[in-house]
Amino acid sequence: MGLLNPEFQTLPEMFSSVFNHYRGEDDSKFPFARKINGIYQPISYRAFEEDVHFFEAFLKHNGVEAKDRVAILSENRPGWYLADMAVLNIGAINVPLYPSLPSNQIEYVLNNCSAKAIVVSNMLQLGKILSIWQNLPELEVIVVMNRLEEGIEDVLDLNQAKAMGKKILEETPWFLERTPVEPDDVATIIYTSGTTGLPKGVMLTHRNICENIKSCSSVIRFDDSDCGLSFLPLSHAYERTGGYYLLFSCGATIYLAESIETIALNMTEAQPTIIFTVPRLFDRIKMSILKQISTKSIIKQKIFYWALNTGKKYHREIDNNARVPKLLSIEHAMAEKLVFNKLKRTLGGRLRYFVSGGAALPQKIGEFFQALDISILEGYGLTETAPVTHVNRPEKIKYGMVGRAVNNVEVMIAQDGEILLKGPNIMKGYWNDEEATREVIKNGWFYSGDIGEIDKEGYLKITGRKKHIIVTSGGKNIAPLPIENLISDSPYIDQVIVIGEKRPFLIALIVPNFTTLREFAAAEGIRATTNKELIENKNILPIYEKMLRAVSRQLATHEKVRKFLLIDTPFTIENGQVTPTMKLKRDVITTRYASEIDKLYNTHNMVYNTE
Repeated sequence: MGLLNPEFQTLPEMFSSVFNHYRGEDDSKFPFARKINGIYQPISYRAFEEDVHFFEAFLKHNGVEAKDRVAILSENRPGWYLADMAVLNIGAINVPLYPSLPSNQIEYVLNNCSAKAIVVSNMLQLGKILSIWQNLPELEVIVVMNRLEEGIEDVLDLNQAKAMGKKILEETPWFLERTPVEPDDVATIIYTSGTTGLPKGVMLTHRNICENIKSCSSVIRFDDSDCGLSFLPLSHAYERTGGYYLLFSCGATIYLAESIETIALNMTEAQPTIIFTVPRLFDRIKMSILKQISTKSIIKQKIFYWALNTGKKYHREIDNNARVPKLLSIEHAMAEKLVFNKLKRTLGGRLRYFVSGGAALPQKIGEFFQALDISILEGYGLTETAPVTHVNRPEKIKYGMVGRAVNNVEVMIAQDGEILLKGPNIMKGYWNDEEATREVIKNGWFYSGDIGEIDKEGYLKITGRKKHIIVTSGGKNIAPLPIENLISDSPYIDQVIVIGEKRPFLIALIVPNFTTLREFAAAEGIRATTNKELIENKNILPIYEKMLRAVSRQLATHEKVRKFLLIDTPFTIENGQVTPTMKLKRDVITTRYASEIDKLYNTHNMVYNTE
């Protein structure tokens, strides 16, 4: 069926068309479901639409008008969707904030966009706002989704706000009559966390987002028999467009995961047909699968690895456009029955596709899941492109590539390799920053900052980030991303960053996968109380030396990583070394470990043999 109304031009039009479609039906179809007392409970279209209008009336009554900025500081929950719909229906602008942000960064964003109102999820987030409220002269309205504790003045909770809105509409039913929202009005300002400098507010219009929804719906067909599992932050454009607007516009149901830790359980409960996620989830799932297999009997282990190899051979034949030999087809059918179908049941049993974005999916990870008959559609895009510009097609997946451009998106590779993009999905610009806008939008083309190449079938491969290209002291230009992907393939690696700007060779800063490393240490009788003690043990270094030697054989001489530093503390949002979208802040990390890096470069006898 696809989109319920392919003609919508604005998000309120899309919301309205979906609610109109389901308003008269029974509650067997519902847009959202969340866990209450350990059981997923549905929220009906009728009840949800009513609540949206109540909250919309409350906001309007309290002075929120078209083009005003309203921030949402919350984890994924029904109140996020409700607040978003109410804000957009008024013609106001939603400014989403990551709940992981500290108060000082929230203060910067709210002041930069002159937010008039904010909706927060709980008392923790409310505390952040109350601590900086005196520094926010434009902020007039604060609503908390959870029940409000007593003794807090000038703040309402969501139930109180909806009750006020209901009373207003009972007294004045015409209160929500409004001027229609225009397609080129700004719908949202999403602040890019940025790996350097202050965040910039990306202005996305209703047209930007609506055209992107339509483009995506032509690649993957959805209807109201589909459902998704939402756990990526709604404050990220990827989850918002794909995991929210796209699914809602097709009548699909969105189940809210309880947390990142409960995804495995929630998949079996929600039985999703589609999951929008990031590559790190696949690392977790792969490790979990291999760990479980290692506990099985020898015969079951052999059956699993036979099935895995059969799957690899089967898909290799298909990828080469060859006819699959009859014997291999029979073996694949057996592997499906003995192994693949059992694995799929652990993912809920109905999964059609994973969609991967937000970061590069290592080719070997994609091929591992493909061999197990689990499809991952990797895509590409940026917040500034609303966000999807490319995605692999279900009928033709190329792992290691991000697919072909979606409808309405033009792509061109500049002489220096930069990916240029054009289409109705390109942002209006950066909020209050014309200079930054002019730097990235030239003659209608958006300059992505990413380096890539396009094959003869139109599939795009990302080879690096323009700003991250390393120029060694020998004048060699090196893209660190492919090298980092090779290193990350090791089960002993959690995070890695390759550096070497204006240096004679490359080195790697490595955060080990301490779970795997401790299992190795226990098996070898290595005792260590802390992570620091563990990485300093003389029996640990050879693991990484051996791994980097193996990686180096796949690289040119100037691309080889000659030295490495093991780090006992992960790069995190909390220590300022990772953005809320999980991108490493290279400058921050290299500054933090500057003395250790200098020591590595100045200690010549530490270079190990990479040949």
